[in-house]
Amino acid sequence: MSGHSKWANIKRRKGAVDAKRGKIFTRLIKEITVAARLGGGDPLGNPRLRSAIITAKTVNMPKDNIDRAIKKGTGELEGAVYEEITYEGYGPGGVAILVECMTDNKNRTVGEVRPAFTKSGGNLGEFGCVSYMFDKKGLLLVDKKTIDEEKLMELALEAGADDVVEDETEFQVTTAPEEFAAVRERLESQGIVFLDASISMIPQNMVEINDASIAKRLVKLMETLEDCDDVQNVHANFDIPDEIMEKIS
Repeated sequence: MSGHSKWANIKRRKGAVDAKRGKIFTRLIKEITVAARLGGGDPLGNPRLRSAIITAKTVNMPKDNIDRAIKKGTGELEGAVYEEITYEGYGPGGVAILVECMTDNKNRTVGEVRPAFTKSGGNLGEFGCVSYMFDKKGLLLVDKKTIDEEKLMELALEAGADDVVEDETEFQVTTAPEEFAAVRERLESQGIVFLDASISMIPQNMVEINDASIAKRLVKLMETLEDCDDVQNVHANFDIPDEIMEKIS
């Protein structure tokens, strides 16, 4: 099980996704702005922007918000200039963590990220210290109750996906990053609904956390990082068994 999907499952279980809709909007606005700045304001010729717009519509972001974010990215409207930066480090239990940020003030951002690691008993590392443990992939999560595995496999591979893997409650469809937007659109056109859809950093190996105190500190660290305004995504290579999660929930 990937650390990304494991954390996604934990967030859904804790009811954190809906409770932080405003945060989701903020992250998507930044993503749309940066995508438009880097690749232009036409979603047809900018797969990253097109994917961000699709995600924004999925969470019912108003069209005016999307249009303003694009215009800020292309320079038609004034706005902050965001820089993409990824921090790397180790959390409790030796878990490798990647923190993807978009910021207009790197000093402010690292001033939030570094203490989060330190307070958990982890540490922020140098560039490249853990990123080699992850592979960049498109990741689409599908509820197992909504489709048969064989049917999903057939549709996904026809659409250009790399693989479909079964997990406890979901199917994980992986794609090459450059194929993510096209695969997502083709599967959505077949009526498939995703629990989550994003370009993600997939761990090559997992660290199983069987100590409740370590698991609690790890989950707290992940939540603290997710709450930082400049943080877009957090990826980690942990697996916390359900019985441990029940103890700390």
